[in-house]
Formats: sequence, structure tokens, C-alpha cells
Amino acid sequence: MTHIAALNKLVIIGVGLIGGSFAQALRNAGLVKHIVGIGRSQKNMQYAIELGVIDEIASDIASALHHADLVFLAMPVGQTQHIMEKIAPHLQANTIVTDAGSTKQDVIAAAHHSLSMQSRHHFVPGHPIAGAEHSGVQAAQPDLYLNKHVILTPLPETSADAIERVYQLWQVCGAQVSLMPANEHDQILAATSHLPHILAFTLMNHLSNTNQPENMLRFAGSGFRDFTRIASSSPEMWRDICLANRAALLKQIDRYRDELKVLQVILSTNDAEALEENFSRARSLRDEWLKNSI
Repeated sequence: MTHIAALNKLVIIGVGLIGGSFAQALRNAGLVKHIVGIGRSQKNMQYAIELGVIDEIASDIASALHHADLVFLAMPVGQTQHIMEKIAPHLQANTIVTDAGSTKQDVIAAAHHSLSMQSRHHFVPGHPIAGAEHSGVQAAQPDLYLNKHVILTPLPETSADAIERVYQLWQVCGAQVSLMPANEHDQILAATSHLPHILAFTLMNHLSNTNQPENMLRFAGSGFRDFTRIASSSPEMWRDICLANRAALLKQIDRYRDELKVLQVILSTNDAEALEENFSRARSLRDEWLKNSI
């Protein structure tokens, strides 16, 4: 990797698991000199100071963005346009802005609505495909992005220099970085991330609506624990993600419903051969995915 200049000033908006881990990874690599945090909870921000994740809590947006090299948007995606509108008047000519939103078409629409053409030259939409079931800065870890995928979906007007800068910083975090169109990203993530979260939340709610939910959960095993792990994720964050990508997600829900109908027919007709074939195909697909995954 070529030499990467350190950031003199990094501004994190949304100092939680994602933003905090990004800050920690760059600090550990010696690639950031000063980190400023912006967030809604003063308690959380003070905790970020105590943990050494950030160096300063912003008193106001204007001073926070003054001489900022990079602004990292790591708040829930539903806040993106509001935050962009607030930072837009204070962005300096060469300040790069990137984000970690799990949906990209809505983020790009917010950028077109809120940012000037000059600011969009330095805007690099991104999505680190990493996380944990627990949120908050206390869950941040510098190796969160190690060997994880990060997808960048730059605008046509985004400068090559800005893309390269963000690309390199994610590589320093240990990530495998790819570029793709925003609509392709949203379709893929609807199937591989957003639908699984919907299913985990729904299964927990399904069991809570049974006659004896306590007994159901009392005897649930490790498979149930693994399947529902992501139901411990932030409801606010996943509300915003699902609504932002609802068109693609609704298509995936329809397809999933069709798959369940197939299984329902197989079970109702007691077709053992078809059931085993269905399960075998799924196992083979997963085994192949695991073999090729990073």
C-alpha cells in the first residue's frame, strides 16, 4: 500500500459502534491526529472521551468542521438529510464527507438535496458490512472491520482523489473495499442483511405471541440463539434502514413468502424426497458461500 497521509482532524457524527470503531482503527494505525465527536447524548459523548475514542466533544457544528479533513456520518440513516442540511453551510472546500449508511440510494438523494456541487465532489457514500448485536460506543472495537467488506457507491461527480482517500482509509482498517452502483448495493443488502434482520425480529415477536412464550424461550437452544442474535440490534437503526430500502425489501419479503409456500406444500403432501432435496440445496449453497467468503 502506498504511503497514506494522516488526517489532522476527523469529525465523527454518531459516535457509536460504527463511528467509534472507525475512529479507533485509524488512531491505532497512527493516521489521525485529532478526533471530534458530535452526538445527541451527552452521556454517550462523555463516555467516548473516557474511552479515548474521541479527543473532543463538539460545542457546535461550525467549529467542529473548521479545518476538518474528513467527516464520517455514522448516525441512523433516517437522520442523513437533516444532518447534511446542518453541515452543508460549514463544509470547507476540500473536506471529504463519507458515511456508513446501510442504504445508499436514499443517502445519495439526500446529498443531492442538501449538498452543493462542490461538496458532492468530495462526498463518498459508503457502507461497512460489519457490526454486532450490541450498539453504542462501549461496543466499539478497533478490529471490527478486519477482513470485512466495505462498499463505496460514489456519485458521478465524486472526485477520484476523494474516492482514493476513503478507499485507502478503509483498507487501513483492514477492510476489503469494493465499488458498485447504489441501486445494486441496495438490492443485495435487502436480501443478505435487511431481510435476515426482519426475520429475526419477526421470529422473536412470533414466539412472544404464543400461549406460553416463557416455556418456548426456556427450551430454545443454540440454533435459536444464533438465528435471533441480530434481533438484539438497535430498533431505531433498523427502523430507518428498512423504511429507507422498503421497495427492495418488500420484493425480498414476497420472494421469501413464495419459498415458504413451497415448503408448506411439501410438508402438507408429506413429500420426504422434495424436503430433503430442498434442505440439501440450501446446505450446499451455504457451504460454498462459507468456503469462498473472506
